[in-house]
Amino acid sequence: MNGTDEAEIRRLVENWALWRDAGHWERFATVWHPEGVMQATWFQGGYREFIDISRKAFENGVRIWHFLGGTSVDVAGDRAIAQTKMTITQRAFVDGVESDVVCTGRFYDFLERRGSWGLVLRQPVYERDRIDPVDPGTLLRLDRERLDGLPEGYRHLAYLQTGLGYQVKRDMPQLTGAPVEALYRRGEDWLRGVAISDG
Repeated sequence: MNGTDEAEIRRLVENWALWRDAGHWERFATVWHPEGVMQATWFQGGYREFIDISRKAFENGVRIWHFLGGTSVDVAGDRAIAQTKMTITQRAFVDGVESDVVCTGRFYDFLERRGSWGLVLRQPVYERDRIDPVDPGTLLRLDRERLDGLPEGYRHLAYLQTGLGYQVKRDMPQLTGAPVEALYRRGEDWLRGVAISDG
């Protein structure tokens, strides 16, 4: 890996967050390769459909923000894996109370250089989350049975999203466990030149 590769990949990761959250959809589309896939709690599929759904939600007032931390990049020829610390924040009414969910984790990105670097797959890893009422003087009472039935690493985010009517994927990678170990193996295979396997 040279410094130029790492700088280009970091710039791509940063542009993803800035352009998506600001609703700059045409620019956002440029960070993906044509077959690029987005995995998220509420969506799994091609990036074009992800953009279409995200745009409609944005226009209807849905607000999701991404804040980035450090990035670690592994490059093997024209392929790379990047891991970036991040938080996802979503604001919505939860059981009648305006609330913020903050979920901390990592973006685990499969990238390829085809003239320039682009995303082939983005898979978040969800590590921990919390929920707070926007007005700290308001009492938020969650359905404990429903909350406890959701994945630990993103249960508050899933609680909010299922309350909004989204179908949330229940086996996303978390800090530990079989799904994240499988993701790491897929990343190692990707760097060795193997096609991305289903996961």
